[in-house]
Amino acid sequence: MPHYQQRLSLRTTGKSLHKITRPVEEIVAASGIRTGLCSLFLRHTSASLIIQENADPDVLKDLENFLAKLVPEGDAYIHSTEGPDDMPAHIRTALTHTSEQIPIAQGRLVLGTWQGIYLWEHRQFGHHRELIVHISGDA
Repeated sequence: MPHYQQRLSLRTTGKSLHKITRPVEEIVAASGIRTGLCSLFLRHTSASLIIQENADPDVLKDLENFLAKLVPEGDAYIHSTEGPDDMPAHIRTALTHTSEQIPIAQGRLVLGTWQGIYLWEHRQFGHHRELIVHISGDA
């Protein structure tokens, strides 16, 4: 079974959801895999991956607002070496995902009509993030 792997370097702009569907689709197309699985792995502990609504931006805003209320920033945490937003970012990542798997059929990701792939930056300031895209299947 053929495998294809590529690192995707992403720059975030601070706490927000960054749509990354298109670059992942381009990597899938470049892989030549027609039927298989696309595994995504984010190499960080203060940002995460989600598959979510890609049509109505209010959904993303509601998710951000909910998680901010669920895991507030502040001085209530023991770990504060990297700032008051770091420990809440770690908790938010633990509640979401650092990896996703998406089937591939006919050389394309099998996402639902309203689904998009997002990198969710949980820190206040922008960071360089690295995503490993691993594709396996049949050409």
